Amino acid sequence: MDLTRAAWRKSSHSSGNGGACVELANLPSGVGVRDSKDPDGPKLVVARDTFSALVADLKR
Repeated sequence: MDLTRAAWRKSSHSSGNGGACVELANLPSGVGVRDSKDPDGPKLVVARDTFSALVADLKR
């Protein structure tokens, strides 16, 4: 899947101190996830319902 034109955004909870941050992209096939420090590195695409379940679990 070509993600070069995806609109990536960093979490509002990410700090500007170079810490561990992820970026997300809203994709037709789901949600893209990548490391903000390595934008050309590997990316993960997950289904929206799977991503929503992950976020819900993390908030608990």
